[in-house]
Amino acid sequence: MDAMLTEYLPILVFLMIAVGLAVVIVVASLIVGTQRPDSEKLSAYECGFEAFDDSRRQFDVRFYLVAILFIIFDLEVAFLFPWAVSLGDIGLFGFWSMMAFLGVLTIGFVYEWKKGALEWE
Repeated sequence: MDAMLTEYLPILVFLMIAVGLAVVIVVASLIVGTQRPDSEKLSAYECGFEAFDDSRRQFDVRFYLVAILFIIFDLEVAFLFPWAVSLGDIGLFGFWSMMAFLGVLTIGFVYEWKKGALEWE
């Protein structure tokens, strides 16, 4: 039992160092950093509406559309990397399967483009 626990000792040491380093970095940033918020720092950054407003406020559905498109194409890229690495092993079936996948995504992208869903006014 002791031999098994000693195998986990490096992991425990690593976790203690990681937590300790995270605490030191956060405390150091609070001590060294200046806290002077102004209107520019408190303005909306990427979400498109003012922060600290009513959370039940309605906003444009295009924000959701852009987020969903980002997720779809981000996952597409995430699937392309392992596919490209293993292309030599999976052969023509794997190649044409990925082409079908990319074709479906391309058709969806062209459909949204033609409908004007990507236009921002």
